[in-house]
Amino acid sequence: MPEQTTSVAAGRGTVRTLARILPFVRPFLGRTIVSLFVYIALVLVSLSVPVVLQWIIDGPLAAGDPAQVWPAAVVVLALGVAEGLLIMLRRWLVLTPSTHIEASMRNALYAKLQDLPVAFHDRWQSGQLLSRSMGDLGLIRRWLAFGVILLVGNVVIIVVGFGILFTWSWQLALVFIVASIPMWVVGFRFEHRYSVVSRRAQDQQGDLATTVEESVHGIRVLKAFGRGTHSLENFLHQAEELRGTELEKARSIAGLWLWLLLIPDVAFALSLLGGVVLAAGGQLTVGGLIAFFAAAAVLRWPIESIGWLLSMTFETRTAVERIFEVLDEPDLIRDPEHPQTIAEPRGRLVFDRVHFRYQDSPDSVPDLLDDIVLEVEPGETMALVGLTGSGKTTLTALTTRLYDVTGGAVRLDGVDIRELTREELRARIAMAFEEATLFSASVRENVLLGRPELDPGSPEGEAVLDEALEIAQADFVAALPHGADTTIGEEGLSLSGGQRQRIALARAVAARPSVLVLDDPLSALDVDTEARVEAGLRRVLASTTALIVAHRPSTVQLADRVALLEHGRITDVGRHSELLARNEHYRYVISSLEEGRDTETADEGVTA
Repeated sequence: MPEQTTSVAAGRGTVRTLARILPFVRPFLGRTIVSLFVYIALVLVSLSVPVVLQWIIDGPLAAGDPAQVWPAAVVVLALGVAEGLLIMLRRWLVLTPSTHIEASMRNALYAKLQDLPVAFHDRWQSGQLLSRSMGDLGLIRRWLAFGVILLVGNVVIIVVGFGILFTWSWQLALVFIVASIPMWVVGFRFEHRYSVVSRRAQDQQGDLATTVEESVHGIRVLKAFGRGTHSLENFLHQAEELRGTELEKARSIAGLWLWLLLIPDVAFALSLLGGVVLAAGGQLTVGGLIAFFAAAAVLRWPIESIGWLLSMTFETRTAVERIFEVLDEPDLIRDPEHPQTIAEPRGRLVFDRVHFRYQDSPDSVPDLLDDIVLEVEPGETMALVGLTGSGKTTLTALTTRLYDVTGGAVRLDGVDIRELTREELRARIAMAFEEATLFSASVRENVLLGRPELDPGSPEGEAVLDEALEIAQADFVAALPHGADTTIGEEGLSLSGGQRQRIALARAVAARPSVLVLDDPLSALDVDTEARVEAGLRRVLASTTALIVAHRPSTVQLADRVALLEHGRITDVGRHSELLARNEHYRYVISSLEEGRDTETADEGVTA
């Protein structure tokens, strides 16, 4: 994950930070405000009970008239029932909106993650994104449902409650307030310390989630190399760091709770001492004294709850900061304001003096791609050949704007691809990668991923599926437990590397694009299967423009022409035979490919 911008976030106040979620809250703001007033009414009902008690003690009981006690008891019972109904109403008002707000924020976060360029995902750990989309949003939901209502409501109730206490005895109320002042000082000092620790804990949770995810995905490697113990030690080290941070949080909260419990007790003791003196001197009735302490007891929970409500609020502030770190991430690969369209798709792909370098690369580092000039005619198959690190994969990634050129332009049928919407561009250019990524869905859904307009169960959808699987030589699908309806599991790891590549190739073929970009999609296939796949691809490539990264001589044989890359530059373009005759570096590259292929063939023979 990139370095956190905590200094920027720290400069923004808690209220300003939390206010950033207001656009998501606004549709339910009215209901939230109503629930706040319901909660205030709830505690005011509780504060009404001491008033009734004073009336009973100073009235019927002092006058010796028990008959009037029963109506007062009925009033207390009614207040209790009203309190229960208000609790139920408050929960009904806040629970549904808070879940809707959480869902809308999660949808916005996921949409942003889908929209952000590949460069963003190259920098961020998946565990950090997962912890934000689950843990942080869950914390925000709980704070919206309870935390903010109780915090604002309790502050209002404390103010109103102190006003009521003044009506009974201004002297006792003043003692109570003065004795409570240290609690607020402790609370404000607590904010800064806890915010820093809370942010560190949430970041460490994201790191730990990344470690778990990597270990699960790499379980075969860890077991094969016997590195399970090493992985466990790494996990335990990170877990211990998180445990230490959580203990630091607990100590901060415990220190706050010490004062939040001690200060009200001291206030009660001082008020009780003063109340006895005032009652003995006739300045306060017995009923007033009992009512005062009954009301103070009602106010005790709102006062004591300030501690955990503050800690919850500061954690929520950190969660909001972490969510908006993603939502505020600039998306440099966007659709144009006034997009163009391709009236007559032909599949002519042109690299017009293309340069590329990563955004954070220092100026001293040369461009990865330097002045690339290449034209691929409609229906032509162009192979990209070069040594490792020459820029082949980077060049193919520019065709669908996984990255944007930093100089020059890539044109499709005469239109700069930056002038097309990404949806149209990626509908016209399909890609198959060497590292085949599949989704936890059926084979059918994976293959037809690029054809959302097709009903997977329709005759047309079945025809496209069957043709794509036949071209990719994915006949193994029929032997799966449920055929094409078999769920292949997370990232397709239940399949072999060659099987995953063939399904990924079928997915690219099924999209029926104007341009097909293949980044060495046959690397995991054996010789016989590769030959059959190439035979099927020749049928597709006869009518489709193709750009193929070749790491095998047999893949080069599929191409009409070959482009040779050296250190990010295209140094020669021509037919395979022409380049063999005139270019020494090309002969060296092809010989290295043949040596690698001979080694693979020998290995297969030994295995057989």
